[in-house]
Amino acid sequence: MTATTDHGVPATAPHIVQTFTEIALPDAVRDGLGEQLETLPDPDIDIDRSMARLLQIFATLPTELLQQILDFGRHIDTPGVSLVSNLPVDSVLPDTPSDGGPSVDKASFVAEGVLLGLSGLLGEPMGVLTEKAGQLVHDVIPVPGGSMTQTNQGSEVFLNFHSDIMHDVIGRYDVANPDFLVLSCLRPDHEGIAGTFYADARDISAALPAATLETLRSPLFRLNAPGSYVRDVADGQEVLSDPVPMIGGHTSYPEIAISANGVHPLTSGAREALDTLQEVCGKVAHSVRLQPGQALLINNRKGVHARSTFSARYDGQDRWLQRTYVRRSLWNVRYRVTDDNRRVHY
Repeated sequence: MTATTDHGVPATAPHIVQTFTEIALPDAVRDGLGEQLETLPDPDIDIDRSMARLLQIFATLPTELLQQILDFGRHIDTPGVSLVSNLPVDSVLPDTPSDGGPSVDKASFVAEGVLLGLSGLLGEPMGVLTEKAGQLVHDVIPVPGGSMTQTNQGSEVFLNFHSDIMHDVIGRYDVANPDFLVLSCLRPDHEGIAGTFYADARDISAALPAATLETLRSPLFRLNAPGSYVRDVADGQEVLSDPVPMIGGHTSYPEIAISANGVHPLTSGAREALDTLQEVCGKVAHSVRLQPGQALLINNRKGVHARSTFSARYDGQDRWLQRTYVRRSLWNVRYRVTDDNRRVHY
């Protein structure tokens, strides 16, 4: 993963810190994991028992590889994104669902085991009622009606650099949101060109003019709620957060939050700073074109991510990723928990 020019994202980067790592499983390790995952039932039947079993399976990884994944999740100074390769895959994959998933024809759960097993090394998978109906495993698939939207259903427009946030009655959309995302590839797009980008807040801050960074650290912006919330709950109307900064926290370890569905600057200076922010994200971004057997571990607080355009044909062979939302702990979002599922939140 390197600075890139894919699909209009410039490669010139004034400063790049060590914000990306790669972890490749040896073939024998991949095969051993696959043999164990092939026997697993649908994890949704008993998710807590499944997570316990997956922890046992992934604990058999070589210690050095296991520590790399654990360190990614637990230390503040580690990279914000990591590519894990040579993972086991399902021996038979059905057609890509036409409605955004999940597939009713999938007979094995190797991909789900990989996704949830990696997630369990980072924290606890969580669901949100307004995102994929509270499912823990999100099928990220192009959908005809959403092709031009700033959502995971899109394909024909560049999905801007953003964080995965969630609407919250407290007025902040960057508090109860996931700490991590895991993105796993089941099937690439037809041309194999779809790129996933990641821009680390440390790189972004180092590349920004001082005055612009100061503006972005001021509460001069209102985030729009996620596209799924606006579409399914708010009848298409914008639902804005309280005024917040784009970048916050310790100068050496900043946190960043950008809404894919729109950010409203409160001043002309804030508008200019927001435009500069998106430009700089492109300059410092790393890129990867995910292939089957690869998964991205994404820190949702250390950086922001984006997705290039690609062609969707809606023919059963379109790009198919699976995603989890992961919190280090569910305790701090207990005020959002639903009555019938302790992992699913409002």
